[in-house]
Amino acid sequence: MSTLPSERAANPENPDRVFSNGLFSNAKSNLTKVSAWITDRNIPFLVCSVGMIVMLLWAGSFKMTGPGAEAITPLVSNSPFIGWHFKVFGPIIGSDIIGLTEITAALLIIIGYFKPKAGILGGLITTFMFLTTSSMFVTTSGTVIAVPGISYMRYMSFLGLFLFKDVISLGVSFYLISYFGKKAILCENKG
Repeated sequence: MSTLPSERAANPENPDRVFSNGLFSNAKSNLTKVSAWITDRNIPFLVCSVGMIVMLLWAGSFKMTGPGAEAITPLVSNSPFIGWHFKVFGPIIGSDIIGLTEITAALLIIIGYFKPKAGILGGLITTFMFLTTSSMFVTTSGTVIAVPGISYMRYMSFLGLFLFKDVISLGVSFYLISYFGKKAILCENKG
């Protein structure tokens, strides 16, 4: 365990910099100064949260269209976790429910900028979503293909790459839960 002061306490003046109590102001090399500049401006959080919000609003809206419902039908139908979903609701309403869930998560992340516990809830919803969609990489046929002329090697198809990107989105979801969680803890302890 490190004994750096910056890793022991939160920064009460700037709750966004939970673990940076002066550590970055001591940057000496150009490389650490770049890191300090990025951290001081909260760029990782902004890129992750805005990227997630845009993706969820866009994808959620698309799923609420006929072509969107048609596009996800083979993926949802092959999932052991939500394959029942389209059997119960049908592809159109089922896809609408998935789209509304994505839009709701995006709105909760937006609200999380002001009310961190809402951001935690949005991150929990996306964690569940991306755990489910990441599992479709294994359950959907055609995600891994053989390349002619290369024996014993398998590669991700475009479908496989499309699904595998959800592993990264899962990581972003965990990051957002952590970020909003730190902010919520600071708000709870403010008094």
